[in-house]
Amino acid sequence: MKRSMRFMTLLMCFLTLSGCGGKTTISFMREDVTLDFVNRVCVLPLQNNTDQKYAAELARDVISSQILAMNVFDVVDKGIVDSILYEEAVDPGAAVSQLMLSRLGQRLNVQSIIVGSVDLAGDKRIGSLLVPEMSLTLRLIETKSGLVLWQASGHRAGDSMLGRLFGVVPDDTYKVTVKLVQELLSTIPQKQETPPAGTVISEPVTVEPDK
Repeated sequence: MKRSMRFMTLLMCFLTLSGCGGKTTISFMREDVTLDFVNRVCVLPLQNNTDQKYAAELARDVISSQILAMNVFDVVDKGIVDSILYEEAVDPGAAVSQLMLSRLGQRLNVQSIIVGSVDLAGDKRIGSLLVPEMSLTLRLIETKSGLVLWQASGHRAGDSMLGRLFGVVPDDTYKVTVKLVQELLSTIPQKQETPPAGTVISEPVTVEPDK
């Protein structure tokens, strides 16, 4: 019995270490606003701060896919966004002025845009293994005001303490990117569902027992 309890204690410690060893996420949400008005967004090209040529493009595609998969917002097709950016002479990954934010909001019919950066991408060596890792920063910006409504930063690696102990195969770059983006997007508050038009919401009725 004692051996079993010791094993369970050690296992819980390993699980805890494995959960926090390979990932870190921090987020910010503006307190004085809600996101109920945001129905449609576009994802601009991310700034690539790494030497991995396609890291920003991969992250951008995954962000758009996961926003739709997680039913966070509607997303404008990447090709349409890039076409408008070309017409407006906006360099991919460059900072966007308030005037340009308003123009993009009108032309793309979006209430907010998602911008960000790939801060780390590549492989780290752990013993004889090469393990992929990535760090992202994402921001949701209102097109009319330029306010940052939400921001999140995170880092994730393809390995874990538990994986190293039990020989689990590390995640590849794509899986690391997907899981990191899911973790960041999950910090966006869910919208309050509005009842369909004509729905009558009645107050609860308390029935007193017969005396």
